[in-house]
Amino acid sequence: MVALNLLIVVALIYVALLFVVAFYAERRAQAGRVQWLQSPIVYTLSLSIYCTAWTFYGAVGYAARSGLEFVTIYLGPTLVMVGWWWILRRLVRIGRSQRITSIADMVSSRFGKSTQLGVLVTLICVIAATPYIALQLQSVTLSFSVFAQRDGQLWQAADLNAAAAWVAFGLAVFTVLFGTRNLDANERHHGIVMAIAVEAVVKLIALVAVGVFVVWGLAGGPADMITRIEASPIQLWDQPGGRWASLIFLSAAAFLCLPRIFQVLVVENADEGHLRVASWAFPLYLFLMSLFVVPIAVVGMDLLPAGSNPDLFVLTLPLSQGRDGLAMLSFLGGFSSATSMVIVATIALATMVSNHIVVPIWLASRSQQQAVISGDVRNVILLSRRLSIAGVLALGFVYFRLSGGGTALAAIGLVSFTGTVQILPAMIGGIFWRGATRIGAALGLVTGLLVWLWTLFLPSFGPDAVLSAGVMQAGPWGIAWLRPQALFGVSTLDPLVHGILWSMLLNSAMFIAGSLLSFPKPLERLQGAQFVNVLDRSTAARAWSAAGAGAEDLLVMSQRILGSGEAQSIFQREARTQGKEGYLPDVTPDFLERLERELAGSVGAATAHAMIGQMTGGNGLLVEDLMAVADEAAEILEYSNRLEAKSAEQERTARALREANAKLTALSVQKDAFLSQISHELRTPMTSIRSFSEILRDADMSDDGLERYAGIIHDEAIRLTRLLDDLLDLSVLENGQVNLHRQTGRLDQVLDQAVRAAGIHDGELAIARDQTTEKVSLTTDLDRLAQVFINLITNARKYCDATPPQLTISVAAQDGAYHIDFVDNGAGIALQDQQVIFEKFSRVVDQSKAGGAGLGLAICREIMHRLGGEISYLAGQGGTAFRVIVPRG
Repeated sequence: MVALNLLIVVALIYVALLFVVAFYAERRAQAGRVQWLQSPIVYTLSLSIYCTAWTFYGAVGYAARSGLEFVTIYLGPTLVMVGWWWILRRLVRIGRSQRITSIADMVSSRFGKSTQLGVLVTLICVIAATPYIALQLQSVTLSFSVFAQRDGQLWQAADLNAAAAWVAFGLAVFTVLFGTRNLDANERHHGIVMAIAVEAVVKLIALVAVGVFVVWGLAGGPADMITRIEASPIQLWDQPGGRWASLIFLSAAAFLCLPRIFQVLVVENADEGHLRVASWAFPLYLFLMSLFVVPIAVVGMDLLPAGSNPDLFVLTLPLSQGRDGLAMLSFLGGFSSATSMVIVATIALATMVSNHIVVPIWLASRSQQQAVISGDVRNVILLSRRLSIAGVLALGFVYFRLSGGGTALAAIGLVSFTGTVQILPAMIGGIFWRGATRIGAALGLVTGLLVWLWTLFLPSFGPDAVLSAGVMQAGPWGIAWLRPQALFGVSTLDPLVHGILWSMLLNSAMFIAGSLLSFPKPLERLQGAQFVNVLDRSTAARAWSAAGAGAEDLLVMSQRILGSGEAQSIFQREARTQGKEGYLPDVTPDFLERLERELAGSVGAATAHAMIGQMTGGNGLLVEDLMAVADEAAEILEYSNRLEAKSAEQERTARALREANAKLTALSVQKDAFLSQISHELRTPMTSIRSFSEILRDADMSDDGLERYAGIIHDEAIRLTRLLDDLLDLSVLENGQVNLHRQTGRLDQVLDQAVRAAGIHDGELAIARDQTTEKVSLTTDLDRLAQVFINLITNARKYCDATPPQLTISVAAQDGAYHIDFVDNGAGIALQDQQVIFEKFSRVVDQSKAGGAGLGLAICREIMHRLGGEISYLAGQGGTAFRVIVPRG
């Protein structure tokens, strides 16, 4: 006999195993090894999140109570995967192109990135998911109670509540640890998805194992099983066609609208091609999950005492036959079904709550642009998601307490499904109908929500719990046509069919009427064109004006959300695209649109749009956009896009030519200055050498005089030699005639050598270093690399105008190379001078202060090019900042 304590230990070990799987998957993802994590098999198994405790436990109970009606919960998703693949492909394509993070993000983004619609969809999802989370808590606690009863303990309501509370707490901890560890620009959770895939295998093996035991161990084989089924009430077909059609539609629509399914189907999708495998593999998975439902229900009704809970036949049948090991496996299958649903559902709901409620409220409380970049948005988002996870699970627990945990699992699931599918008209209408508007979507969602709450959700608590028996029988204030289960006087329908019919009918009617009677805003039309034509067009009309936006402010804001490395990578990539590598990019409408989509991957489309709008002083559309919106024809839109692309290309070309001309002009000036300077630099030591050598030749002087004049001649000769060496060194490097002496050494030792060689005296320049990050090995020409470091340190000593001057040297490993940053606390280099500092004719400081010919940075650039690395100027760092990138080996 399985002891309850042993069961708890096994459950904890199983959870620990899931921790290990999730942690290992995340580590591989962080290392960039995601090939098998993003395989179509893992993607298909993650869709098994549809198969919750309802399908593991409740399907058997459903079959025992309602016969073959349970098949409808499998037929709906099967029809979607097989027959509606074109809808799924469209959703996935939209999700990837728009950086969608949730179903609320999908709806709000389609209708002009409306924050209000995002809030509305989020509330619907949270309310609808509450009964379903309660269902999962109920299934786990009931399974524990079965083993407790076998252990001689008869659990009361207090015991069930305590168990549900502990399960909810454990799930909250697991979900927080692996669902909110960071903000990914793609919003993917490799660890969670891999754990869900493992749980999918466990619950399938468990249910099939129980089914095999029932058919061959208890029923005597398939022939005997068929005889038992024929003699059972289950085989009687007495289901109304209307209810069957309603339930198939409900399960199909729920498969598209459930936040947890949308999370794995769209948000976690890494390759659109995975849908091809999932279109047949997932229906096969559903078939195997349903294969033994009827045999288990029939044998359970035959062998177990009358009054036994059919929802628990999967557990109680093995226990009744003394198969404790099989019962333990069955428990783990049900545990996997419940926990996987709760984990993914709470992640999806927490993402919606933070992106569409918390962050917009936080932004609304900060009216000035500086407020957007001053607070750490990243921490606000992570904290709100963690609190949202706890809050969602708490709501599920409260529903479990209020409902008493006694309602059949299938009934709770159907109530939750009906609430969720209220999103369907707005979502499907939005991706196929360009005329759909935000007003229509809002009217439909509100109407559907209210009708569902009145007809199904509130009555699900039971009589006199929320609605009194009098209201249920006579309607509010005695208005009979408002009775929850006989709306508008229709009293002959099944309560569930009644709720589905009226909520979806009124929802769709209000959505269509509201859209026809309202006119969409320009941004709605732009988004509508992108969503409806997502399979035909890859470009979008421009919606941003760059007025009021600063590149440095945008960079700071992006770093607050995406993290320093990711944000800087985006800005550097844009700068390279604009031909401004090493500098901050120009803030163009195209760049703002791309940046918005990157931010949307972490905070949602609506919130990202609001943040960009706050930074740029609004989201006014350009005249070209308004003209594009006015014309509905796809050909004209495409032509307009091509013209815009050509205009943008010509603008970039003109800007590049202007910059090149300015650069050549500056270099011409610098060249003249250089020739003048080099003449001066050569003539001065030569004049000194000639003059003092003549004195030595013609004059009769003391030994001290001879020594002093000889020393002057020696110093001037060294100065002249150094200048000639620089010129020759640059010439050799540019002609590729340099011989590199590659050797392996430690970076900290090269930096130590450079600091010593730079001749820094006390008080001249404070150097801050983190030597723990410098203790790395690299293979290169260490002497040439030290030459680069010496030049940068010497420049900081000469030109840093801060009091006191300080140079910070930091090292980071990234993309197979080491990034060594040299940042001082001075005034930095003027924007107009940043483009020419690496040129050999460049001098951007006072000639008298420089003390050289201005060849240092040009030599550094050529050295790094020969070493396979690069050196660049980092704009927006406060002071003068250079980055040296050295390959690891």
